[in-house]
Amino acid sequence: MSDNSVDPSGNTEAFRAFTQKAPEEPAAASKTPLIIGVAVVAVVLVSVIAWLAVG
Repeated sequence: MSDNSVDPSGNTEAFRAFTQKAPEEPAAASKTPLIIGVAVVAVVLVSVIAWLAVG
């Protein structure tokens, strides 16, 4: 029975191709939580300033 998977260490050409593959870059992190956090802080600051101005 033949083996369908090729062992990259089996021959030099396959091993070189295997080792020279560029690693996949991880996906960029989403900035949505940062934007939501900044918006919440801005609303709280505006509320505190308005409360101090009225009170």
